[in-house]
Amino acid sequence: MKVVVEADGGSRGNPGPAGYGAVVWSADRTSLLGEVNEAIGIATNNVAEYRGLIAGLTEAGRLGAAEVGVFMDSKLVVEQVAGRWKVKHPDLIPLHRQARELAAQFDHVRYTWIPREKNSHADRLANQAMDAAAGIEKPAQDRDEKASVSAAPAAPGWTGATGTATQLLLLRHGQTELSVNRRYSGRGNPPLTDTGRQQADAAARYLAQRGGISAVISSPLQRCRDTAGAAARLLGLDVTVDEDLTETDFGAWEGLTFTEAAERDPELHRRWLKDTAIQPPDGESFDAVQQRVRRARDRIVADHSGSTVLVVSHVTPIKTLLRLALDAGPTILYRLHLDLASLSIAEFYGDGPAAVRLVNQTAYL
Repeated sequence: MKVVVEADGGSRGNPGPAGYGAVVWSADRTSLLGEVNEAIGIATNNVAEYRGLIAGLTEAGRLGAAEVGVFMDSKLVVEQVAGRWKVKHPDLIPLHRQARELAAQFDHVRYTWIPREKNSHADRLANQAMDAAAGIEKPAQDRDEKASVSAAPAAPGWTGATGTATQLLLLRHGQTELSVNRRYSGRGNPPLTDTGRQQADAAARYLAQRGGISAVISSPLQRCRDTAGAAARLLGLDVTVDEDLTETDFGAWEGLTFTEAAERDPELHRRWLKDTAIQPPDGESFDAVQQRVRRARDRIVADHSGSTVLVVSHVTPIKTLLRLALDAGPTILYRLHLDLASLSIAEFYGDGPAAVRLVNQTAYL
């Protein structure tokens, strides 16, 4: 017998009151064969999602299934149980092992990621369990709303977008010695200062409490990887590196202050501050940066459609992503200010429109 399992889990607080839900359908989805949900006390989103998968596989086994198609809106769980991502967080290792052992009883199991709106039945069951875990009773019409913010918000009305956005949480790296002295810091690789590490830890705690993040993607430079790593550890995720998210190549101006660069190449520096097609000596123009950042954006949206993704990068790539979301002209790059370890949020929808929900938040520092 072939069956379809849909599973979900969530946590209100991450960690907080948590629960899961799972439903088993006939292969053609015309018959509901079983459903289960449970409050599991205080846990993280990822733990709850794994528990939902385990419950769904257990129910499919009880029904005598031989082949199972699993559908979940957790990219993390799907990629890990499919064997494409490593499992490093200690809380998830035993759950991953249990899920794989349950899957081994079937002739075949296939795992598929789906957007949240296509997982509404399991989502509703998980929210009922979370209500029980929190000791509250919600009106039935409110139970379809996922309190754990594990998916991006619905489209704001003025964009004309439909569906669920891919939400990018854009985090600038923490402080380095070059940023202390306000020097151009592009492809150089200075480490975080003690203050920078404290900023990264503060941002990580805030993001872990916020929850709902399915992936962490970083620039290849160490200051970003260390900032991303602090958040990934608390989120129970791995860090994926995207080369296109690296900072502008400032060429011969690397390590110079604004004044020093202006004195070295006065005419070129003046033009560079007004024209995004101009590049520093042996460096890279802002137009070239936009081309590669657009590639990175397109990959992230394709790979994580409908999810919330933490992107840890630098001033220019983050400004460029905000520019793309706003469909703004090049002068916005010179007018936006982004503090160290600040958070901005941009959303991109599958049918084209985009929106910016936040710029330069630093309240958690």
